[in-house]
Amino acid sequence: MKKTLFIIIAVIIWAGNANAQSARDVLDRTAATIARARNGASASFRISGQSYGNASGQISIKGNRFYATSPGVKVWNDGKTQWTFTSSTNEVTVTKPNDAQQMSVNPYKFISIYKSGYRLSMRNVAGQYEVHMTAIHPARTLQEVYVTVTRNYYPTKIRMRRGKGWTTITISNFRIHKIADSTFQFKKSACPGAEIIDLR
Repeated sequence: MKKTLFIIIAVIIWAGNANAQSARDVLDRTAATIARARNGASASFRISGQSYGNASGQISIKGNRFYATSPGVKVWNDGKTQWTFTSSTNEVTVTKPNDAQQMSVNPYKFISIYKSGYRLSMRNVAGQYEVHMTAIHPARTLQEVYVTVTRNYYPTKIRMRRGKGWTTITISNFRIHKIADSTFQFKKSACPGAEIIDLR
């Protein structure tokens, strides 16, 4: 009886580890797919959540840099600094955002955070992989993230929990093409007359 119990426990532990490894493999392959776009890529996105309402737009990425636009908002991020222009107030806010803040406008941010600090599991949903990332430390800004990935390793949906609120980002029309580095740098001429508010 004890031997049978030990075997059952071992199988459960092995299955859990195998599932985590499979989830990591899927995210590794997804990261590699996006990394192939080292000269740049763009996509359409839709975002919904209590903190952000409902919005849609376009995003361009290159490495850890991105430029996102949606009605009334433009965001430039050069990998270190972020500039957010809001047309309703004619203001540009300059920040150094954390992971959750970056991920709210850059759905590809998960590529740089899944490798440490999260437990991974996975299931199949409607012919796609759904990887569940759960923060190991309770102080982590993003406590949970669900990443839905196609069989070709393109992400199509990201759901993330910050505190008790959930935000969902849906991605479509991923396209690899060359994007100039200057795309990710804010220039005052892009927002003439806007007030610059530096919160760094």
